[in-house]
Amino acid sequence: MNQPRPMSAPPRRVRGLVPFSLVPLSLALLGLASVLFVLRRPLMMAAPACMAGRWHGCLDTFNGVVLMTLVTLPLAVLVAWALACWRRAAADGSAWRRSLAEVGMVHGTVPFVWLTMMPGSGAGAVPGRLSLVPLRDLPTMGLLGITGNLLVFAALGFFAPMRFAALASVPRLLALGAGCSILVETAQYVLRLDRVSSVDDVLVNATGAVLAGLASRRWWRTTAKTPSPGPRPARAATG
Repeated sequence: MNQPRPMSAPPRRVRGLVPFSLVPLSLALLGLASVLFVLRRPLMMAAPACMAGRWHGCLDTFNGVVLMTLVTLPLAVLVAWALACWRRAAADGSAWRRSLAEVGMVHGTVPFVWLTMMPGSGAGAVPGRLSLVPLRDLPTMGLLGITGNLLVFAALGFFAPMRFAALASVPRLLALGAGCSILVETAQYVLRLDRVSSVDDVLVNATGAVLAGLASRRWWRTTAKTPSPGPRPARAATG
């Protein structure tokens, strides 16, 4: 009699894991090289203050925040690697995806929010200013202002649906970007940071989150929960 062949364990799904882990790293290195090339002189102007640990000239200037973001990029990559190794030891099949998403959300969002919360020259002395008419301030932003507003929550929109399946839809990403932007604009107004709290900033910030989310859609669509095949019910014995 032929003995039944032992069932082999199903192969682990590792296809696409290495390319996925290399894509964000490649983009980060490309972005780092581009920023260093464009901002090499301003970054070097802020470097002495940052190296000396001085607040003024480092963390209260655009150049200083960008420099510190670039300096901490290797640390962010190291944290993502450590989280991925810890999760892989726990047999987590999406260890790299979840770790890169968590670190990317924080490292890519906190510097931009910090920049938007920087006080102006009249902070505390002038009352808060509101602009609630849609599209009125958009022509005055200029290309640089629009680009900056698009990037404020771009990392959040890119990585959040890869980490949280509940956010894996365009309407929810739009709500996430708009909600976070409303919180920032409200804080600017309440703290009297000498900034204009504009509805156009909310619209552009939310649009940036959605566009970044669409750029990562090929990955975050796969994070939706799929029903796991449960144990099949045993057939009743027939006489």
